[in-house]
Amino acid sequence: MFRNSLFLLGFAAACTLPAVAAAPPFETAAPVAYMVDLSSGAVLYAKDPDRRIPPASMAKMMTTHLAFRMIQRGEAKLDQMCQVRPETWRQWHGPQAGSTMFLSPGEQVSVENLLHGIVTLSGNDASVVLAECLAGTEAAFAAQMNAEARRLGMTDSNFGNSNGWPDAGVTFTTARDLARLAAATIQETPELYKAFYRKKEFTWGRTLGGGAPITQGNRNPLLGKIAGADGLKTGHTAEAGYGFTGSAEQNGRRIIMVVAGLGSFNQRIDESVKFMDWGFRAWKSQPLFRKGEKVADARVQLGGDDEVALVAPRDLAVTLPAGVGGSSIRVRVVYEGPIKAPIRAGQPVAQLVVSTADTPPQTMPLVAAKAVAEAGFLGRIWNGLTSLFG
Repeated sequence: MFRNSLFLLGFAAACTLPAVAAAPPFETAAPVAYMVDLSSGAVLYAKDPDRRIPPASMAKMMTTHLAFRMIQRGEAKLDQMCQVRPETWRQWHGPQAGSTMFLSPGEQVSVENLLHGIVTLSGNDASVVLAECLAGTEAAFAAQMNAEARRLGMTDSNFGNSNGWPDAGVTFTTARDLARLAAATIQETPELYKAFYRKKEFTWGRTLGGGAPITQGNRNPLLGKIAGADGLKTGHTAEAGYGFTGSAEQNGRRIIMVVAGLGSFNQRIDESVKFMDWGFRAWKSQPLFRKGEKVADARVQLGGDDEVALVAPRDLAVTLPAGVGGSSIRVRVVYEGPIKAPIRAGQPVAQLVVSTADTPPQTMPLVAAKAVAEAGFLGRIWNGLTSLFG
């Protein structure tokens, strides 16, 4: 196997624009900040993105993501009922237990309502009840969280519990890993993401004495302030400060941002809104390929076909500073090849790497346009002879 790199010179020439401006400047009070444009893979801002930080309630993004994946695979159901263990209730109620869904001991609650309690209300009690319901114990669920983190390539993250409660440093992550987790939730479980993360408030539990229903609002600082904002999660402890992982989509362009270590609730609002607004205003998207459009061909090894077309799995674009003038955009296709058959239709098999004068390389996936079956015995002989004699 060897690494193929195909330069799409004709396309690069077609994308020549007037002189490119420098990457737009930005300053934030957040000690840790990170922003990525999912439409292109471009990192728009990075301030200490690999520093290990306590995630606080942003750890609940992994609890939610894991539950979404289990629902998607049929291992859990939204209408599945979970019982609140009295021991869990005793640990996670009252002012000392932080954010709460106001669950009651012995109460039966659906997975769906627990997820609303986690995503919208940031309930520490809801997180633990869901973890115990889906995995038997919170420790077993945390082990699954760590396995999922490894699958996603979150190399600087570890989870010791389901809600991000301080645990002497066992639970940690980075801004880059939180952005990777957010992207996975948005891309791998899009319908569940839309169903849960956009909710502005949720009602559960009743007040003592009067028994009035308790309605709590979503703490997401972007909702109602940034067009297209629809996620994800805030976090706060004395150790972690105030943090937020957020996402918004405008005109088909989705941005994920992370800030951490801020000093107050209001500062988190101000910095989050300012950061996301900059991401959309200071940068623009230049379309490259439409979803399903052929980009190149890749060689196939031991397949019924010698080549397979590489197509865009979604609309692909390059991110450039807003108001640019123009220099060329350099586009190349990279894959480990020849690609060994069998190949599934839609299987990610290559990458489109886009280089500009003022941004780091932007990498996007390319997928096989059709299935390629493994060649039969005679086909393998013919392929071998063809390879031997050039």
